Amino acid sequence: MIPSTRHRFLAPWFLALGTWLFAVTPGTSPLVAQTQPPTPARYALAIHGGVGTDPAKWTPEQRDARTRSLTAALRIGQRILAEGGSSLDAVERVIRQLEDDPVFNAGRGAVLNAEGHHELDASIMDGRDRSCGAVTGVTTVRHPISLARLVMTRTRHVLLAGTGAEQFAEKMGVEQVAPDWFTTDHARRGWEEARRQQNQPVPDDRPKGTVGCVALDSHGNLAAGTSTGGLTYKMPGRIGDSPIVGAGTYADNGTCAVSCTGVGEHFIRHVVAHDISARMAYRGDSLADAVRHVVHQTLKPGDGGVIAVDRQGQIVLEFNTPGMSRGAADSSGRFTVDLGR
Repeated sequence: MIPSTRHRFLAPWFLALGTWLFAVTPGTSPLVAQTQPPTPARYALAIHGGVGTDPAKWTPEQRDARTRSLTAALRIGQRILAEGGSSLDAVERVIRQLEDDPVFNAGRGAVLNAEGHHELDASIMDGRDRSCGAVTGVTTVRHPISLARLVMTRTRHVLLAGTGAEQFAEKMGVEQVAPDWFTTDHARRGWEEARRQQNQPVPDDRPKGTVGCVALDSHGNLAAGTSTGGLTYKMPGRIGDSPIVGAGTYADNGTCAVSCTGVGEHFIRHVVAHDISARMAYRGDSLADAVRHVVHQTLKPGDGGVIAVDRQGQIVLEFNTPGMSRGAADSSGRFTVDLGR
């Protein structure tokens, strides 16, 4: 059949249009591509500010202060990740914010040991290659989490303690402050109550607050960090789980990132953070199943809690105490801050 003059005239135009549509992006029409919104970068973030007492027993001012602090810290981490920043940067920056906030037991606001002094601990871990750094027993370092990261990146070691950690801080030019900069009325009252009870456990419904952060960035990398002032009226030199990689902090791109809070001795005995990762790697457990098993079966009621995120961006916040100060945000729009159950 011979095409009409009109068809012969239009044919080259249709041919040119078709060539243009499929030449710009093979297999995809540019007209369709131009109308599709860009896919947002995937990220996920969780933070904690300690476990223990029932927030219902706190004053409204205490609850409000902690909620505001967690919200501010969560927004800092969310902004870093949303802009394509690294999970390590988000973890460090969030924890620095919490270390400067006196409502938590980390940095400023840290509790006092039996001699009335501060001993600060922190650790950080990179899920890309499981490199890690930690410090323990520092007394003048404003941001122990940043010193821990420098141990990871600027030395061949993992953990520096006491005087050696302080000397390294000086060498690195890390900000240092007078020890009394960390002291708050809240921490001092807790120490005085413990001293009156001759080092016996003291019922205390006031907020507590080891801090931690876990993150997945848009590049698929996981990181975790934890920072604490330890236990009120603890023996000088006592070290809990926060600076112990595998116990209080762990990150592996193949599984998850974990930060723990609670009675450190129990988290050390059960190597809690690593055990969660191992259950995923060796048993094929989901993050939720691994965390719930460890928190509710390995640990005992009242021992503490865990925040974790896996390589798919799933977030789990689990605890076996009356409350855990916590927050979570991700690229799907989630943004939550909670204190109790």
